[in-house]
Order: sequence, then structure tokens, then C-alpha cells
Amino acid sequence: MIVAFSVTPLGAGVDVGPAVAEAVRVVRASGLPNRTDAMFTTLEGEWDEVMRVVKDATDAILAVAPRCSLVLKADIRPGVTDAMTAKVESVERYLAEN
Repeated sequence: MIVAFSVTPLGAGVDVGPAVAEAVRVVRASGLPNRTDAMFTTLEGEWDEVMRVVKDATDAILAVAPRCSLVLKADIRPGVTDAMTAKVESVERYLAEN
């Protein structure tokens, strides 16, 4: 499965960067394929391992903030691996045709 998620501390002030960095640190330490951009972190793996990382990233936020907002979108496709890369490559191929 691929999960795009965002965790945001609430009630911890204006600068959320340090808390978000801790959540991203958790994701990167997981060893699962991942990418972080300005709005979401995308993570790929099996259901239980991906959800464990999402929970751990949320817990990293809650360690420094009284509240956390979690936004999650999932693409669940059993048996498919490396979809995070393959999907982007497919779009790039279509773009290159024109």
C-alpha cells in the first residue's frame, strides 16, 4: 500500500518545523520507501508496517504538542511493490510523448 499523510502539531505555537522534522525522522528511520514534500510524506509497505510508522510519527508530534492533526490518503493494492516509483514513471512517460 501507499499512504500519503500529514501530521501537524496543534497548540504548540507557530513554528511547527521542529515537530514535523521529528515525525519525518521516524518515517526515515523505518526503512520503508518514503518521500517528503511540502505538504505530505508518502510511505510504501505492507498495511501493518505502514500504519505503525504513521502511528509512531503521530506519537512524535504528540510528544511536543497537546494535539495533532492527521490527514491520510491510502492506495491499497495487494501484491504490488514499488508503486510509489512506478506511478510517477508512468506519468513522466506520458508527458514525454507530447
